Amino acid sequence: MKDELFLRGEKVPMTKEPIRALALSRLALHRATHFIDIGAGTGSVSIEAALLNPSLAITAVERNPAALRLLEDNRLRFDCPNITILEGVAPVSIPRLADAVFIGGSGGNLTQLIDWSLAQLHPGGRLVMTFILQENLSAALTHLAACRVRALDCQQLQVSTLTALGTGHYFKPNNPVFVISCEKETSDARHN
Repeated sequence: MKDELFLRGEKVPMTKEPIRALALSRLALHRATHFIDIGAGTGSVSIEAALLNPSLAITAVERNPAALRLLEDNRLRFDCPNITILEGVAPVSIPRLADAVFIGGSGGNLTQLIDWSLAQLHPGGRLVMTFILQENLSAALTHLAACRVRALDCQQLQVSTLTALGTGHYFKPNNPVFVISCEKETSDARHN
């Protein structure tokens, strides 16, 4: 989905289209029944997931009041009744385990969020995170090395967009983004 389709706010973050495409691919939502989006922002990941998977139950967690308003406006704009918006700071109580969790913002509690996210997943469930800060990347990779995960993968994406400049064009660069994905180990994974 094009980023321009979403209602936006000045200080509300949004996972951009190329990053969102990779994150959604890594989440493997086509076989999921419940998905949790942490730090949902404008709701771009939740909404695209909902439109691609109409039977998927989605819990979008957000703490910022401005983001909550945009998230609700976008949910209504795209008619996504399968998204439940949960106001709060993760970790929060979610009564149902998920098949996939996306962390788009950590609010400074990254390792706690990783542990909580893994506890929210069924065995074999997918965890995907995006970062722009190298310190968060390093902290996440170090922490995940001590967790019961498999299929750990990390990619850095640098996307540039063709932009008019005077009578010509150039490729305007966006910030590089790190995308980490992994699966929660199944209970018998250590016995194989």
